[in-house]
Amino acid sequence: MISSLVVIILTVLCNAPLARFQHKFQSKLMEAQDVRLKAMSESLVHMKVLKLYAWEGHFKKVIEGLREVEYKWLSAFQLWRAYNSFLFWASPALVSVATFVTCYLLKIPLDASNVFTFVATLRLVQDPVRTIPDVIAVVIQAKVAFTRISKFLDAPELNEQVRKKYYGGIDYPIAMNSCSFSWDENTSKPTLKNINMAVKAGEKVAICGEVGSGKSTLLAAVLGEVPKTEGTIQVCGKIAYISQNAWIQTGTVQDNILFGSSMDRQRYLNTLVRCSLVKDLEMLPYGDCTQIGERGVNLSGGQKQRVQLARALYQNADIYLLDDPFSAVDAHTATSLFNEYVMSALSDKTVLLVTHQVDFLPVFDSILLMSNGEVIRSAPYQDLLADCEEFKDLVNAHKDTMGVSHSKNNIPHQRSKEVSIKETNGIHGSRYTESVKPSPADQLIKKEERETGDAVFKSYMLYLRQKKGFLYFFLCMISHIIFVAGQILQNSWMAANVQNPHVSTLKLISVYIIIGACAMIFLLSRSLTVVVFGIQSSRSLFSQLLNSLFRAPMFFFDSTPLGRVLSRVSSDLSIVDLDIPFALVVSLGTSLNACSNLGVLAVVTWQVLFVSVPMIVLAIKLQRYYLASAKELMRINGTTKSALASHLGESIAGAITIRAFEGEDRFFAKNLDLVDKNASPYFCNFAATEWLIQRIEIMSAVVLSSSAFVMALLPQETFSPGFVGMALSYGLSLNTSFVSFTQSQCNLGNQIISMERVSQYMDIPSEAAEVTEDNRPLPDWPQNGNVEIRHLKIRYREDAPLVLHGITCNFEGGDKIGIVGRTGSGKTTLIGALFRLVEPDEGNIIIDFVDISTIGLHDLRSRLGIIPQDPTLFQGTIRYNLDPLGQFSDEKIWEVLAKCQLLEAVQEKEQGLDSHVVESGSNWSMGQRQLFCLGRALLRCRILVLDEATASIDNATDVLLQKTIRTEFKYCTVITVAHRIPTVMDCDMVLAMSDGKVVEFEKPTKLMETEGSLFRELVKEYWSYTSNTNI
Repeated sequence: MISSLVVIILTVLCNAPLARFQHKFQSKLMEAQDVRLKAMSESLVHMKVLKLYAWEGHFKKVIEGLREVEYKWLSAFQLWRAYNSFLFWASPALVSVATFVTCYLLKIPLDASNVFTFVATLRLVQDPVRTIPDVIAVVIQAKVAFTRISKFLDAPELNEQVRKKYYGGIDYPIAMNSCSFSWDENTSKPTLKNINMAVKAGEKVAICGEVGSGKSTLLAAVLGEVPKTEGTIQVCGKIAYISQNAWIQTGTVQDNILFGSSMDRQRYLNTLVRCSLVKDLEMLPYGDCTQIGERGVNLSGGQKQRVQLARALYQNADIYLLDDPFSAVDAHTATSLFNEYVMSALSDKTVLLVTHQVDFLPVFDSILLMSNGEVIRSAPYQDLLADCEEFKDLVNAHKDTMGVSHSKNNIPHQRSKEVSIKETNGIHGSRYTESVKPSPADQLIKKEERETGDAVFKSYMLYLRQKKGFLYFFLCMISHIIFVAGQILQNSWMAANVQNPHVSTLKLISVYIIIGACAMIFLLSRSLTVVVFGIQSSRSLFSQLLNSLFRAPMFFFDSTPLGRVLSRVSSDLSIVDLDIPFALVVSLGTSLNACSNLGVLAVVTWQVLFVSVPMIVLAIKLQRYYLASAKELMRINGTTKSALASHLGESIAGAITIRAFEGEDRFFAKNLDLVDKNASPYFCNFAATEWLIQRIEIMSAVVLSSSAFVMALLPQETFSPGFVGMALSYGLSLNTSFVSFTQSQCNLGNQIISMERVSQYMDIPSEAAEVTEDNRPLPDWPQNGNVEIRHLKIRYREDAPLVLHGITCNFEGGDKIGIVGRTGSGKTTLIGALFRLVEPDEGNIIIDFVDISTIGLHDLRSRLGIIPQDPTLFQGTIRYNLDPLGQFSDEKIWEVLAKCQLLEAVQEKEQGLDSHVVESGSNWSMGQRQLFCLGRALLRCRILVLDEATASIDNATDVLLQKTIRTEFKYCTVITVAHRIPTVMDCDMVLAMSDGKVVEFEKPTKLMETEGSLFRELVKEYWSYTSNTNI
């Protein structure tokens, strides 16, 4: 027995370096997985932008490249795991060989009693020994996971000392004294420097300055989000914060406004009126009970901002930090909001408002003028106007933009600080009636689908059909059958000849070793084949999944929370990569082992079949009974994981807002609740598995007892002692082999649910073809840029109402077209139709005599240029963000940066075009992001679409940009969607929209002369608040 112990110790020692390699490869694999997931998450979040720019193909290639790196580490990890598995599966055979050879060398006689006592003992421990590789793999995965979690938990955290909890009786709720702040660890060049500010209670302070001057960072500093490098800061009171880029939760409009507070009906209705939301809610299918999609996809930009404003107002805070909330709404709504919200509802509150709209500034108590991270002046409007050149330039830039409209029309307007409330009510309504509770089926976000019943067989077939999967699996099966047959043959040889005087001990052991060595070759073959099988299947499945996601229409992304997709491409795909191939083969191996044990028993004592057959039938029934509930439990585990991932992603995206409203505890509690919901089905499944194993063990014991009882009753001469010993040795291991078989079957049944979930997104109905080979446009199409829209009707879903109602108009090539209309009138939907993000219900769009519905999507989108409503930057470099396809030289990119007013900002960076852009471009201001998007457009196109392209840009930069657009796109068709009326005043034609219909389409000068024209009304409304500059 000492020799067998030596072999076991050697096996464990051989495993030590293997385990180290496995640990290294597992760490590298998880790092590669992180990088790939980050890229996938970024692409899926910004899929609309990728489709608009026709960049899906490029980003898909990037993800495929990252996946190749992942395959490299996956292959390495799985190979070492296979070697490990081979070592432990082979160890019982090696132990028996070592023992018999030792017996021969020490001249210990071999007979049935000592041989099969030893074999029985060995077979009892072989199944537990064979599970050691899986245990090692799990321990390594756990260690890597704990190391990563520990590293994350050790990361630096925010200092929360900024805000004081006492609220009342403070003269200066916000005070900063010689403060400097820096986003980076490098404090030599702070983001904000030498900030001195004291804001009185109830004071209204405006913050203005050019793009990238540090306005949003100043608000973040007040919130305690930016690390302070020097000075003192004190903020006292309850804060409400409105971010520049609206953060909207998945849920109803009402949930977003209440934000965890209890419902006070009167205050709630008053909030809706103050935020001009009444008419919008009436237009939504279920009023304030309408489900808002992830990131507010089914709301317009203006509606999202007003929901944010309502959330802040309902909280009844002491300090309001508003980061340019009026840039996304039309002029009239901006006026209404400013009067009703800032000047009226917040009349006794402390307000810090970041704004580019000079028109609002005269009524503020103080104005902070910022430049390059410093406050250069802080004074009331008139004082700044009198003696601050920079402020004069800002106001004059605004007047320049107004000059266009002044010269084209002469509308009398009154000086006024307020628009009449009666007019506001006329447009936005003042009363909101209770909305009907909707049924979940009608909402945008549908409940996550999950398979029911015994749909798992399809998943097995799908997995095996990938890239010669059946062939590889068949090879694994044959190899394992031969290995098991070799083991039985070894023991049969020993049983038949152990007491045969004609066979010498040397021959007995030699043949035993030769049979064992042949069996080992097939065992190694099985271990290596399973790795190839798993990698090939993973490649094929991921390729199909990625193609399906990147070809999915925009409606899929609007109605599917990101968490659902991410849970499939992360944890579910990880199970498919790492666990399913081994689980399949282990399940096959344990089932063959159990059958071989029972078979040997039945051959020796056939009478045991009277007991074993009914037991097998009962075991199958029990397993089916168990699997029915286990599958559902694992499906529930999968769907709850999606909800958890969605909530976590949403919480991270809105972390600044959540912390500002002191909602961390509520979100933390919600997260724990979702973790519990996700974990509970898993624990229930674990308990159910134990329930099944207990019953299988009892039945195995009954079969073995029956077999031993039959052997005891039979006459002595019926069988040779060798075969009786062999039968008992196999019978004793029957229990462990059946338990292993049951566990592996249950484990595989649970893991194949991940395959089922992945397959749900492998066949998403796709968009139209990227390229239609038999109908490709000419290389220089469109030459003129004529756009003809005929009877265009659009709805977002088959069961949804029309959003555009039969629009007909014609944009001449080279014309500058302005599209105006109130928030939610269908402007952005019309742009979506032009890029075929949504296909028409009726009608068509013809560009230069080509019906866009007849050509490929890539051919269409790559020929059009757009600066989208939400400016998007991707993680990478500045060069990559302007030209991800690498089509242009550095000289051309620098030239474009100069044209879009970013040259200085980029030159200031040490690495120039290689300067880093973090995820979502959050290390650049919103205005700068819009300028980068303009840069992309300058590098391409004959038809340019500007969708609220300059909403977050100060007037001076806007003037320069409009000049650049007029110069650079002189001969292009430019379609501008704008809330700033001066932006469209010098257009050739203006398209005015209302409720998804064309109200008018004419030259702006003509519309200005037409009494009752919607455009004239919009211009009047714009003037009603721009007149404030004269005060």
